[in-house]
Amino acid sequence: MTTAAASSGEQPLSSETDYLGAGHTLGSWLMSTDHKRIAILYAISITLFFFLGGAAISIVRLELFTPEADVITADTYNKLFTLHGVVMVWFFMIPSIPNTFGNFLLPLMIGAPDVAFPRLNLLSWYLNIGGALLTIYALIVGGVDTGWTFYTPYSTMLSNTHVLAAAAGVFLAGFSSIATGVNFIATTHMLRAPGMTWFRLPLFVWAIYATSIVMVLSTPVLAITLLLIIAERWLSLPIFDPSRGGDPLLFQHLFWFYSHPAVYIMVLPAMGVISEVITCFARRRIFGYRFMVYAIVGIAGIGFFVWGHHMFVAGISPYAALIFSFLSFVVAVPSAIKVFNWTATLYRGQIGFEAPMLYALGFLGLFTIGGLTGLFLASIPVDVHVTDTYFVVAHFHYIMVGGTVSAFFAGLHYWWPKITGRLYPESWARFAAILMFFGFNFTFFPQFIVGYLGMPRRYHVYPPEFQVYNVLSSAGAGILAAAYLLPLGYLGWSLIWGRRAGNNPWDATGLEWRTTSPPPRENFPHTPRINIGPYDYHPEGMSPAPDQPRHRGQGD
Repeated sequence: MTTAAASSGEQPLSSETDYLGAGHTLGSWLMSTDHKRIAILYAISITLFFFLGGAAISIVRLELFTPEADVITADTYNKLFTLHGVVMVWFFMIPSIPNTFGNFLLPLMIGAPDVAFPRLNLLSWYLNIGGALLTIYALIVGGVDTGWTFYTPYSTMLSNTHVLAAAAGVFLAGFSSIATGVNFIATTHMLRAPGMTWFRLPLFVWAIYATSIVMVLSTPVLAITLLLIIAERWLSLPIFDPSRGGDPLLFQHLFWFYSHPAVYIMVLPAMGVISEVITCFARRRIFGYRFMVYAIVGIAGIGFFVWGHHMFVAGISPYAALIFSFLSFVVAVPSAIKVFNWTATLYRGQIGFEAPMLYALGFLGLFTIGGLTGLFLASIPVDVHVTDTYFVVAHFHYIMVGGTVSAFFAGLHYWWPKITGRLYPESWARFAAILMFFGFNFTFFPQFIVGYLGMPRRYHVYPPEFQVYNVLSSAGAGILAAAYLLPLGYLGWSLIWGRRAGNNPWDATGLEWRTTSPPPRENFPHTPRINIGPYDYHPEGMSPAPDQPRHRGQGD
């Protein structure tokens, strides 16, 4: 250990006393401003939302097992896929990595004692929970049948469900994203340890920083859009209704101006997680660090200019469609750079196939398939053919679920010893990672085929010739559910019976590994001083000798 405490001969703070001893009562947790505790609060809440959304889609997949409507009605079907989409997108996917790992790790990785605005951080969790409870109330008491996109005229005229409450809930949760983004930007600018220059930041910090900028710039547009839906539906204002002079395409432009950058709110932090995991378990410095930074910034920037590829069949100008198609190909370039650099990092590395690495390798495969099929959708003729089919569903899930959820589990297993101070059973974790990869492909790859053949999404009955693909998808969903439930079991088991982890069980170089597990309240006994860049592994994959300090942190 080469933190200030170690180099000055002092003993590190007792994590058991400072971190857990801050209070065991429910009130102490609900009023805590410790960024680590707030991260755990987010982790608990998004886990509940994850399984709620998963339960809804399980019923949908059960209905799709046969071509006929023999389990639920069309109305219930519409409400279930809306419940799944709203909960998973707004209350799991978007806050999953930024609000959990971002909250827990950002101060640790830059040598700070906490985020810049601890009280605002706590408020953001309450805003998220308040929005979620309001939305779930709307979804449970009567449901919403518009889909997670709240498309007009369904959301403004044709639906008799609880659209107002659901939109208000998502509107409130948006302020949580804005508060979190402002907090992370200020933290990164103001609280970096001495010597922590911009190009000494870990890639996960860069990813969280870029994501925060996207949050702050794009989320207000979503808030305005939802507010306009509420105004038109509640006050009968002529905003989107063409019969009263409104513009129905205006909603799509506003919604996708936020919602396509929101894809990168989910994916950019996942890329940061994968960068940390791959460099650790390949025992190599990340290949092309500066290009990885530029790729992160490039994805965040270009992502604001491609929203129109969601509207190729909506009636936009063919010239606008051509420009959006070109830009959609352009945004794939920095993503491809990242995949190439991760692969190059693995080359000649001393690769360890621990559970975090298996999840990371699964991410590489699934994200690559999702990215390549995104190029199909960026091509106007192909997009016209497969719009609103299961091809789009499969592509979306390969990016969002195959990518983001794989990275979430990679990060969860990688940082679990640091968060809890406990080790989990490695064999079970490896099995769950492999099972998730195969279960995911069984679930969603057939949807590429059935979508290309013409099966539309959001239909609860379909022609019998599509049944074999739906049977494969539904069977794969069962495997995938088991893969998601397994970590809940063995990680919960490890909290009680798991072995003590030690401060750095992975022999990693990140600054977060140079404090106790779990970290104390102030993270470090003294502020570290940074003098070299991140990922200080031997260039050919060998770790430095045990008596050589690898980390950039030095005593004041």
